[in-house]
Amino acid sequence: MNVDVVLLPWDLRPEHVSGRVVVVLDVLRATTTMIAALAAGIREIHVFDELGAAIAAARVSSVPHLLCGERHAVKPPDFDLGNSPGVFEPHLHRGQTLFMSTTNGTRAILAAAGSETLFVAALVNADATADAVTRTGLDLTLLCSGTEGYVSSEDLLGAGAVIHGLQSRTELVLASDIAWMAQQLFVAQRDDLKAALTASRGGQNIMRAGLADDISFAARLNSIPVVGVVRGQPPVVSLLHAQS
Repeated sequence: MNVDVVLLPWDLRPEHVSGRVVVVLDVLRATTTMIAALAAGIREIHVFDELGAAIAAARVSSVPHLLCGERHAVKPPDFDLGNSPGVFEPHLHRGQTLFMSTTNGTRAILAAAGSETLFVAALVNADATADAVTRTGLDLTLLCSGTEGYVSSEDLLGAGAVIHGLQSRTELVLASDIAWMAQQLFVAQRDDLKAALTASRGGQNIMRAGLADDISFAARLNSIPVVGVVRGQPPVVSLLHAQS
């Protein structure tokens, strides 16, 4: 399997997407939150680049739903939920639909919409994602969402975790130095992922917002063995087995 890592959504080139599986990572916090939501029974997650688009879609929805998202780490006014993965509980959220817009992660998903197969991943489901990617038989691009236009070490760390999971499952060819750097970063930091996340640019933003618990949640490697797959246009995230 040929594996590459792209540091920011606008660095995607056609060869990163065409005929490949793409995995989007926004470890702090959108893809971690999506995986937590799906594990708690959220039926599907509609993703939007702008808050207004999410609000407009929610207004015409006929199914039980919640507005979920953030701008600059803060829950927008009139949204039901922010972007914290720890808020989801089966008894509260099972069967509902999320309409979600975030500063970085949902925009990265939209940027990758032309891929053959599209997953969302984080540290919490790195091995489950590696299993799903291996089953596709396709080459892989790991797309980091970044933090407000800057490269984010936490997403590179998540990419490295998926690469590490793949190494025990299939033969890999790392296509770039960035892919090698991601793998090496994970190996160097895996014994204290919480500290690595806290030190990152995104982690510092989360700490300033008073959301330290979100970092602890995001650092729980392989704690949620589910896979989020993105289908359709506009894109919708759901559990991989839900329509397979």
